[in-house]
Amino acid sequence: MNREEIAAFAEASASAPRLIGLDLGTRTIGLALSDVGRQIASPLETIRRVKFTPDAQRIVALCATHAVGGLVIGLPLNMDGSEGPRAQSSRSFARNLKPLLPLPVLFFDERLSTAAVTRTLLEADASRARRGELVDKLAAAYILQSCLDVMGGLSGAEEADEAIDGRWSREQL
Repeated sequence: MNREEIAAFAEASASAPRLIGLDLGTRTIGLALSDVGRQIASPLETIRRVKFTPDAQRIVALCATHAVGGLVIGLPLNMDGSEGPRAQSSRSFARNLKPLLPLPVLFFDERLSTAAVTRTLLEADASRARRGELVDKLAAAYILQSCLDVMGGLSGAEEADEAIDGRWSREQL
């Protein structure tokens, strides 16, 4: 994902105020929701995966309930940046979800997100059972927050570019 791709997603998803983040695991799907200003990601829930249809129906219902304008899906890249079977599975899930939920989708690098969240929970002395309850939706929040931070940086960079362009044009007069 590059700057243009993220900017295009931000523009395409602007029809509704919130974004939803997904951390697709083999047994669970962690979900996180942004605030309406797209500044803060909060853990939403964890779906225990059953089959695609009921999992997708729950995601569609949550998107409708929370006025979601786009999906940020964690893309589990290998450490060298290549895509392996888990990344292909995430892309396949998104492809199958698209007819049911025609929202813009952004795949966002999720490398080490679960490890970072697990480390934080360990530092907070959370029990193994509590970590199991929280890790997926916290990882989704971590992925979504990372995306929101990048999107916020892009809008700030665009404003700075406009200010610089304005300064140069005024100085040239």
